[in-house]
Amino acid sequence: MNIDDILFLASIWVIPVLLAITMHEAAHGWAASKLGDDTAKNLGRVTFNPLAHIDPFGTIILPAILISAGGILFGWAKPVPVNFSRLGRPRRDMVLVAAAGPAINIGLAIASALALHLLPFFGPTFGEWLGRNLLNSININLLLAIFNMMPLPPLDGGRVAVGILPRPLAIQLARLERYGLFILIGLIFILPILGRQLGTDLNIFRWLILGPLEFLRGVLLHGVGLI
Repeated sequence: MNIDDILFLASIWVIPVLLAITMHEAAHGWAASKLGDDTAKNLGRVTFNPLAHIDPFGTIILPAILISAGGILFGWAKPVPVNFSRLGRPRRDMVLVAAAGPAINIGLAIASALALHLLPFFGPTFGEWLGRNLLNSININLLLAIFNMMPLPPLDGGRVAVGILPRPLAIQLARLERYGLFILIGLIFILPILGRQLGTDLNIFRWLILGPLEFLRGVLLHGVGLI
């Protein structure tokens, strides 16, 4: 891969990735501020400036390594601080704050799909570049929404589950948060390797994320009249 290919690849991934992550994290902070906790707002996290949300390793280095190696897109941004005790109704509002991130990603995916209708108004060169960005935006935002809604703390879906489950179950699930990242790494990376050694398919990422992503992408593109 020459330098031109690398620059083109970066140009069609960097913008949609940064926009998806920035809007996701800002949505958490904005929702929290509207529900009574201005911690994130006071720390400058309710902003469209991606620099406020980027984790150098999780947002840039790791995804770049995985994409260049032909692997899955995996990473993280700096978590938005939320003081749940300051929310008006902590359990209910925790659900709303957590759901705000995936919700904005779904909105961005829909907006990107609708914007594909504008491509004929641009020249072939810019139109192709813009189209690649929009398609990547659809995939990235749907991936973020689906992945983050997995019911495992500290993912958004885990916070939603803690907020809606009966208190005894919610307490047990909340206790997994300190181990959540290690569990995810095991499920996404280690389990498939183990499966290959055993001669069976244990790629849980494909089952739980890529399958639903392909389904939702098809529904979305059909819904906006593109297929």
